[in-house]
Amino acid sequence: MSKIIKKINTEVVKKTAARCREKGIVIPTFNQMRNPETIPDKIKLKLSKVGLWDVNPLNLFRITWKNDIKSGLYSGVNYLEIPKEITGVKARIIGLVGKYFPTGAHKVGAAFGCLVPRLVSGEFNPEKHKAVWPSTGNYCRGGAFNSVLLGCTPIAILPEEMSKERFAWLKEIGAEVIATPGCESNVKEIYDKCWELKKDPNNIIFNQFEEFGNPIWHYNVTGPAIEEVFQSLKMKTGRASAFISATGSAGTIAAGDYLKKQYPHLKVVATEALQCPTLLMNGFGGHRIEGIGDKHVPWVHNVRNTDAVAAIDDEDCMRVLRLFNEEEGKNFLSKELRAESKELSLLGISSIANMLAAIKTAKYFEMNEDDVIFTMFTDSANLYGSRVRELEQERGRYSQIEAAKDHAAPIAHQSIDYFKELTYVDRKAIHNLKYYTWVEQQEKTYEEILAQWNPEYWTSLFEEEVVYFDKLIEEFNNLGMQD
Repeated sequence: MSKIIKKINTEVVKKTAARCREKGIVIPTFNQMRNPETIPDKIKLKLSKVGLWDVNPLNLFRITWKNDIKSGLYSGVNYLEIPKEITGVKARIIGLVGKYFPTGAHKVGAAFGCLVPRLVSGEFNPEKHKAVWPSTGNYCRGGAFNSVLLGCTPIAILPEEMSKERFAWLKEIGAEVIATPGCESNVKEIYDKCWELKKDPNNIIFNQFEEFGNPIWHYNVTGPAIEEVFQSLKMKTGRASAFISATGSAGTIAAGDYLKKQYPHLKVVATEALQCPTLLMNGFGGHRIEGIGDKHVPWVHNVRNTDAVAAIDDEDCMRVLRLFNEEEGKNFLSKELRAESKELSLLGISSIANMLAAIKTAKYFEMNEDDVIFTMFTDSANLYGSRVRELEQERGRYSQIEAAKDHAAPIAHQSIDYFKELTYVDRKAIHNLKYYTWVEQQEKTYEEILAQWNPEYWTSLFEEEVVYFDKLIEEFNNLGMQD
């Protein structure tokens, strides 16, 4: 029996399937998102005529790392290797690119993993329920997008200090938007708003920090995508040495669980903001690295599989954001470093944090040319244009001298300070922090937090649930095809 889907509401499923049939909605399986070559040709034919961000149900079939923006169909995994001339380390640093998902960020996949199993089981009824997406940015955008494509009503909750682009897009797509007090790290205020909305039973909260559909999607789609990239490199003596992921909701870092099964010596490194070093030193505070988590340990984080923590100064991220996106910065990189710079706009702020954490990791473990470090470029600079303009207003026009400084300090001289390799006891201590948020405040059970320390708990969730999800999706689609 599923640990996530507690009941099949047959009548609701029938009505929802009929509703989807009327709207021309077909839902992809997790396997199809992992292997889009298995998607039926009749869907591919239609998809080639639909724009990547179009509010069209066919774009559910673009929730994959393999979108080919030229053909509108699929190719290999989208990734970018950062030139060694920029990183200054011998190890190869490669990031999967999130820009080529609908909404421009991979969080649309995590949101799919949370909503769709509830929809095809009848636990979520689009005729009466509203899908509530608490987030610090991209997750609520992905949730709103999926909701609209699936004929559901979305409510997005995010801190009022997030980038203007996020709020504008959410309103444009038709989501109800609730702005909570504070910045990126004010997650508790989001939770408080969720408790308020829960008083209405028609509001279904899809909290990415506790919804296992989030890491299940990454384990089964993102992890294999990274493995595929590594195998395509065809290195004679290369090794997959590390996976770097900003903790955020702890969904993406679950790809590390998959990779550890394939490459047992691989290190999983969690990135967080130095201004809010929760995993590093039980710390707290506000910061500017939009899209990463704060002040608590997510319920869905398998802490036992995390090998190290790297805390990144948000000021370093803002300086590199300018370096990669201002014309003088790009000129410096291409002329002075002889490094290709035109694709560096594929990195948003949290992507830059991941890159810097990868550099720390390479230096800490003294990695060389045989080591490959994988990370995530969750979203692109397209979503932070207002931040670049704010920095110019605050600091003045960008110059070659500023570019040289912003490469030398945040990147070339990124050190191994604020980097902690975790012992068994360190991991247990971080895991124990879950108690105060989740058992005391969010009604999780004492028994389950103890169970989470067992590796079998996570293996069952990540590998068995997805089989059940795909079975329900296939049955739902078949039901929708019946007259």
